[in-house]
Amino acid sequence: MKIIAYGIRADEKPFLDKWSEENSDVEVISTGKLLDETTVDQAKGADGVVTYQQKPYTADVLDKLGRFGIKYLSLRNVGFDNVDVDAAKRNNIRVTNVPAYSPQAIAEFTVTQLMRLLRRTNTFDRKMANGDLRWAPDIADELNQMTVGVYATGRIGRAAIQIYKGFGAKVIAYDIYHNPELEKEGIYVDTPAELYAKADVISLHAPATKENEHMLDDAAFAQMKTGIYILNPARGILIDTDALIRALDSGKVAGAAIDTYEDEVGIFNSDFGSFDKIPDERLKNLLKRENVLVSPHIAFYTKRAVHNMVYYAMDANKSLIKTGKSDKLVDL
Repeated sequence: MKIIAYGIRADEKPFLDKWSEENSDVEVISTGKLLDETTVDQAKGADGVVTYQQKPYTADVLDKLGRFGIKYLSLRNVGFDNVDVDAAKRNNIRVTNVPAYSPQAIAEFTVTQLMRLLRRTNTFDRKMANGDLRWAPDIADELNQMTVGVYATGRIGRAAIQIYKGFGAKVIAYDIYHNPELEKEGIYVDTPAELYAKADVISLHAPATKENEHMLDDAAFAQMKTGIYILNPARGILIDTDALIRALDSGKVAGAAIDTYEDEVGIFNSDFGSFDKIPDERLKNLLKRENVLVSPHIAFYTKRAVHNMVYYAMDANKSLIKTGKSDKLVDL
């Protein structure tokens, strides 16, 4: 049995090596390069492919995997919207993902960023770097006095809700699918508009779908309280960046923490050498603001999460090769 793992980062390599030792019946080939038209030939002779990337899995790549007789593609991440569905179906390629590598990691980071916004740590860090140790006028807000609106109550949303409750915040939520336990607590509102109108904080945990693209646009911001805080550790396309900038300029949005950005591919997880060389003016606009916290898609980035990404994907691929089954199959 042979599996090729693409896009293996240095932080993933120890976990992949350990998995290989524990699964001596599998020959594992790894490369740091992504799966694309220039590297797909390396998969010839393999029984399955494990990969992680933000680039598309194109028809050319999937057709070639099909010609190689490879029918199993296991992603080390949640999203599979970059898979050419028609090509996957045409080649009978079955796809698995890692639906939850650590909801707690993302939830903890989200709340951490909110606390930084509320306590104005970015402002104080910049002031102190210039020798200014005064308090005023940067007085803080308290989370226990606020209403947090959680948009989407899947694994990550529910983990975040528990932390928000621990701080004493009132939590309301919107989701087209109601979690039975949360339903009993009566925290759901009927519409996104109701969530926007009642919340002091909007915490986004929705997937990237066509319906959710730019769900926070000018119209959505107009429905929110003045002084709203926006948190997006989910997917960049959920927020219309231009609308967010306008809402920040007007004061409608008091602060934002974005771990995802709609044009992040090719930018996040890259070193440009200096701020001026970052090739995105809108992103630089956000980075310059004291009331905006931009992080390069790192909410997931913990040792536990990376371990799970590697192990769950490799286990799923091996299971497909051996049995044709996996509990992590996605419905393309």
